[in-house]
Amino acid sequence: MHTPPPAANRMPYPLMFEDQIPELLAALPQRISDTVAVWAERSPNHPALVESSGTWTYLQLADQISETRNWLLHLGVRPGDRVLIVCENCRAFAALLLAVAALDAWPVLVNARLSASEVDQIRDHSGARLAFYTTAVSPQAGQHAKRHGAVVEDKPGLGPVAIGPLNQGVKPEPLEPDPASRVAALIYTSGTTGLPKGVMLSHRNVLYVAAVSARIRSLTPEDRLYGILPMSHAVGLSVVFLGALLSGSTLYLAKRFDPVAALTALEKDRLSIVLGSPSMFSLLLDYLAMKGISSLNFPALRIISSSGAPLQPALKAAVEKVFGMVLYNGYGVTECSPNIAQIPVESPRSDTSVGRILPGMEARLVGSDGNTVSSGEIGELWVRGPNIMKGYYRAPEETAAAINPGGWFNTRDLARFEDGYLFIAGRTRELIVHFGLNVYPAEVEAVLNAHPKVARSAVIGRPAADVKGGEEVVAFVLPAPQSSLNPAELAEHAARHLAPYKRPSEILLVSSLPLTPTGKVRKDELLASRYGG
Repeated sequence: MHTPPPAANRMPYPLMFEDQIPELLAALPQRISDTVAVWAERSPNHPALVESSGTWTYLQLADQISETRNWLLHLGVRPGDRVLIVCENCRAFAALLLAVAALDAWPVLVNARLSASEVDQIRDHSGARLAFYTTAVSPQAGQHAKRHGAVVEDKPGLGPVAIGPLNQGVKPEPLEPDPASRVAALIYTSGTTGLPKGVMLSHRNVLYVAAVSARIRSLTPEDRLYGILPMSHAVGLSVVFLGALLSGSTLYLAKRFDPVAALTALEKDRLSIVLGSPSMFSLLLDYLAMKGISSLNFPALRIISSSGAPLQPALKAAVEKVFGMVLYNGYGVTECSPNIAQIPVESPRSDTSVGRILPGMEARLVGSDGNTVSSGEIGELWVRGPNIMKGYYRAPEETAAAINPGGWFNTRDLARFEDGYLFIAGRTRELIVHFGLNVYPAEVEAVLNAHPKVARSAVIGRPAADVKGGEEVVAFVLPAPQSSLNPAELAEHAARHLAPYKRPSEILLVSSLPLTPTGKVRKDELLASRYGG
């Protein structure tokens, strides 16, 4: 296994660069749309965005943002208006997003693969003035556009884009004095339970994460990033899209993951940075196994990284074996724009730690009694820093419950620190109390996923009939392709590696697991499908 050496013009950054954060924050553009201007002047002919239908240089992207901004004004968009963009990754989406932001309107980012009811809830709750749909690259966007009475217009430069009717009845939000504090993106959390909430992320929020993540990876204009993570979600927006634009790099856009297309892009486009989700890497491994390919060699590739969902040890090891290089890991939540921790490139790890807290941020672990836990113990993770959201849109009580008066945000995740590195133990609300003892689903899932016949698992607690106030541990298990797994075999495996109170009382084999667009398991759906609750 190897880590590609940095290029001659790429300065490796130290493990932490706290002393550089004030300078970094001061140098950030005011708006996300301003990221393009410096490179349009410095490197006008350098490719910025590439997709199968064509390429925009930085100068062409800057011109397209300006033209689209003027078009939006003509259509009736005002500063403070919410503008819905139902999309998949493409140049048209990038231009619409940055043009809306340049107007000081609010881009409401919606993954086109959401259900009709989810899209309608977001449209109605946000009070969108206007809606756009990237119909040229997304049949699902086309279906939503048809339901909403949108009309397709072939706009020069953008191509075919559907436009919904103007909502005359909505009022714009007032503008804050500081442009950097205005809303750059309204992203509704998909969540694993409950209704989605509108997360208001400011320009400063997402640009801070973009800048720090790019600096940790030492991005330069020579880098070529794979834009496969949805830019309608926080990590695809800040870390990938804005991280590339801040660095003057080239971003190769892909609307959805396909193993054949990904391998072709790695070879043909000489990609240097690939940020994917665990489910994407798992699909790639399945394809390689089917084709009998045991190793890959891409000389230009220097970083592969996983985000969006928990990374299992077996998957990490398998990916690293095939690529012959480290698979880095990170952690974040939408409300934190989204990154909270990241593995430093110069300090790779063999475990599934999500890395060190980003420079410029603070973190603490809190016990059920409200006090800070002792070193090495598991507690609820609270964080504070420049990436914390402005709040939940039109939900002041929920905002107050998430962010305390001191500016600390409660991630609702359980975690522990080991020598300064963060390990996630699970969600607070997913904690299972069995016979008065705490069971962390992530720990049980890690054991189950280590079985060679298991592709993935989801562990859930449900009320126990014979224990007042207690819960039973239930495991939903997706067998590996072409395996002959049975529950008894897996129960024996669990008994060898877990204390009795942590072992699942019921193991259910399933043909699929319901996932959010970012690859997290929807545990509420699993629970409802089995127990009706």
